[in-house]
Amino acid sequence: MGQERRRLSVNDWAEAALSALGEGGVDAVAVEPLAKTLGTTKGSFYWHFANREALIEAALSLWEQRYTEATISAVAAEPEPAAQLRMLFTRVSRDAEHNPVSVSVLASAGHELVAPVVRRVMERRMAYVVSLFEELGFSPEVAVQRAVLGLTAYIGHNQLAVRLPGLLPLGAQDRLDDYVDAAVALLLHDAPGPSTTATP
Repeated sequence: MGQERRRLSVNDWAEAALSALGEGGVDAVAVEPLAKTLGTTKGSFYWHFANREALIEAALSLWEQRYTEATISAVAAEPEPAAQLRMLFTRVSRDAEHNPVSVSVLASAGHELVAPVVRRVMERRMAYVVSLFEELGFSPEVAVQRAVLGLTAYIGHNQLAVRLPGLLPLGAQDRLDDYVDAAVALLLHDAPGPSTTATP
């Protein structure tokens, strides 16, 4: 009874929609099943959202904030770009097997509501990683190449971890740490050293 009387927020619905999206893609974001999961009625949904499309947009906004902006903010607190890269790879590698949402969102990138969000998120991630390589002294062209390599390695790792759990031989913490160390070492091979900017 307490759950039924609790007034659900926009975020409650967005969380439930994001969970459904992770489990079954955009088609799984349906009002009636979500209302049942939340222990409420469709009236609660229409109190907060004009339609299903608005709910999908709220879920995607939550995904963008949680898995891109919050991650970048946390990693950017580390002053050294090489350490930021390692922290970033460690964080996303540890989360991979337990984060089906990103895999489902990318798989739905052809959807008209999903496409612009995915493009914005991937451009944001790419720009951030490129900036790290440039801070390490790589030329803009090489920084882009290394960033593309790192980003595609992450996407491939995430896909395998979610779609074929247990396949990647990185379950133990020490193996995952060794993998991250090796991946970062490859990406930083021949790093010319931190770039410097002229000061007046």
